[in-house]
Amino acid sequence: MKPSLEEMLRSSIRNIPDYPKPGVMFRDITTLLGNARAFRRAIDELVHPYAGSKIDKIAGIEARGFILGGAIAHQLSSGFVPIRKKGKLPHDTVRIAYSLEYGLDEMEMHKDAIEPGEKVILVDDLIATGGTAEAAAKLLRQMGADIVAACFVIDLPELGGRQKLEALGVPVRTLIEFEGH
Repeated sequence: MKPSLEEMLRSSIRNIPDYPKPGVMFRDITTLLGNARAFRRAIDELVHPYAGSKIDKIAGIEARGFILGGAIAHQLSSGFVPIRKKGKLPHDTVRIAYSLEYGLDEMEMHKDAIEPGEKVILVDDLIATGGTAEAAAKLLRQMGADIVAACFVIDLPELGGRQKLEALGVPVRTLIEFEGH
C-alpha cells in the first residue's frame, strides 16, 4: 500500500534535538531531499494547486528555499528569484531588515528580479515564527509583486508564522505540521 503524503514526509524528515540550541527540535529536510520519491512527492504536492496558472516567478529564501523553489519553478515553467542574506548578490539590490530572536538581520534581492504585477510564489522549507517569510513577503511587495501564495513543506503552528503571513493577505500552503519548536 502506498504511504500517505504525511507518512512519507514524516518518515523522510530527520529530527535533531537541541539544535541550534537546547530545547529546539530541528526539522532537517536534507534527508527528504536525498529521498528521490519523497522529494518528488513534496514538489508535486507544492506545485499541484498552481499547475496551469500563470506564475511568473518563484522566490526562494536562502538556502533550502533555493532547492525547493528551483524544482517548483521548473515544474511551473516560471523564473526563479533568490532571496539572500545581505551582501551575497552581485548586482544592484533592494534590502529589508527583520528581527531575529537574537537581533536584526537583513535580506535582499536584485532590483530587477521582479516586475510590478508579476505573480510570485514565495518558497522555503519551513515556517516557524514567520519573521523571515514575513520580511521576504514585504520585500516582494515593495517590488510590486502579486504574491499568489507562500509554500512550505513544514509548519510549526505553535510559533505563529502562518498567521503573520495571512495577516499580510498572503495565502499559506504547507504539507505537514509538527508540534513544538
